[in-house]
Amino acid sequence: MTSDMTARMLRLLSLLQTRREWSGADLADRLDVTVRTVRRDIDRLRELGCPVDSARGHAGGYRLTSGSDLPPLLLDDEEAVAIAVALRTVAGGLTGIEETALRALAKLEQVLPSRLRGQVTALQSSLAGITWEEQGPRADSALLAALAVACRDHEIITFDYTTRQGAATRRRVEPCHLVDSGGLWYLIAHDIDKDDWRLFRLDRLTDATPTGRRVPPRPVPGDDPAAFVASRLSAVPTRYRAIATIHAPADHVRTRGLATRLTLIDERTCRLDASDDRLPRIAQTLAGLDSAYTLDADPEVIDHLRAIAHHALRALS
Repeated sequence: MTSDMTARMLRLLSLLQTRREWSGADLADRLDVTVRTVRRDIDRLRELGCPVDSARGHAGGYRLTSGSDLPPLLLDDEEAVAIAVALRTVAGGLTGIEETALRALAKLEQVLPSRLRGQVTALQSSLAGITWEEQGPRADSALLAALAVACRDHEIITFDYTTRQGAATRRRVEPCHLVDSGGLWYLIAHDIDKDDWRLFRLDRLTDATPTGRRVPPRPVPGDDPAAFVASRLSAVPTRYRAIATIHAPADHVRTRGLATRLTLIDERTCRLDASDDRLPRIAQTLAGLDSAYTLDADPEVIDHLRAIAHHALRALS
């Protein structure tokens, strides 16, 4: 039994932050205490300012909700605002935010008081940065956080989606994973109406609404979300073709953040699909490689790379 009350309460708070709702029995089992002890610890957390909600009855449970004060996460208001702004900015800027950072954003925004949430939104909207080329579609950080929570809780959601051809549809899906590939965020989900797996670009997705209905988790085909995204994207036509055969192990190239577009050839060679609708993005992808490679690409891609190389050589002469 967990006898140290302080350690047990910190563990209880941590558990409440990892799932939308817990039953008293589940919490008691995790903490190796009685349900009565869980009830007492919940009351102690409330006295400390933690916004813990509960439902009565046999099927009742506990969950951490948004309250007037930030739960004791060893963060003051200024630190919480700074972290939320940083996570939102990175996510919205599509700079390859890691899945762990996205989970942190979802967890923080779940309990952020409304007065602080307003500060975060105001501060982020007033920030500006210098960009050297058009960023292209951007993902909304609030949408990323909401979808991350839905994926975590296996909760069915509905949303409006605009297809590649411009058709507007309403979708009802079981969300599974969020994957960042080539500067764009994608949602892997099982489409309930079509009874099939689908890939959705977040910049084409709006009005995401949770339904409150949870379902058992579904394994992604192949049990590899990155590989699933890569296979679906490789089948989508792009304006410019660029395939690089890299003379380096695939594991080494994956460290450059290119896993979703990589195909293993052998232990020392792999193939990268750098095809894109924009020439600068192809050049940026290839410039990030630190190993020798041969390139099979459209003439427009070759001309663009030669022009970049020419300007670079002139600047160095």
